[in-house]
Amino acid sequence: MTHTFLAFLGACTLIAASPGPSSVLIIRHSLQSRRAGFLAVLGNETGVFIWGLAAAFGLTGLLAASRLAYDIMRVVGAVVLVGFGIQAIRSARRDGLTGFTTAETGTANAEPEPGSGRRAYRAALTLNLANPKAAVFAMSFLPQFVPHGAPQLPTMVALATIWAVYETGYYSLYVWFVGRMRAVLSRAKVRRRLEQTSGGIMVALGIRLAVES
Repeated sequence: MTHTFLAFLGACTLIAASPGPSSVLIIRHSLQSRRAGFLAVLGNETGVFIWGLAAAFGLTGLLAASRLAYDIMRVVGAVVLVGFGIQAIRSARRDGLTGFTTAETGTANAEPEPGSGRRAYRAALTLNLANPKAAVFAMSFLPQFVPHGAPQLPTMVALATIWAVYETGYYSLYVWFVGRMRAVLSRAKVRRRLEQTSGGIMVALGIRLAVES
């Protein structure tokens, strides 16, 4: 059991470390404020836990078995990704037109907008739930770590909980790092470049998701 648990945590680390739209979105919201970044993490992990529960109850198997349902979710996920990407690019352009810098530090006005934390949570949750790959992955990932003879449903629910909690801690390091680098990352030019880059990555991932078979 201990060996299985350690192997599960190792797999969770590899999954979290793999670049993807969720990590891009978390970093982007962390640039707004530490609170927005943490709430983006919580939104993403709420989605992870929901897909884990769906896998435990066998619901994601229905998605995998229905090509039409999968394709519908794939297109919806692509639209969500491209939408978030365009939003980031437009934000970078808007900051370039309206943002101001101080003569002493050259940093942008980084005052968090009211409600930005709630928007970050909803955005991360929506992005995760709109991704059919996350659903199918949860279905194929969690059963591999159910020990032989263990009751499948409660064990998979426990694994889904551990997965979400572990990733919360892992992605919180991203938020912490961005906060530590705020003096550099909040500079107007740097922030615009990061917004443009994150937006471009999300648009590219959205297009890739839309055209893949």
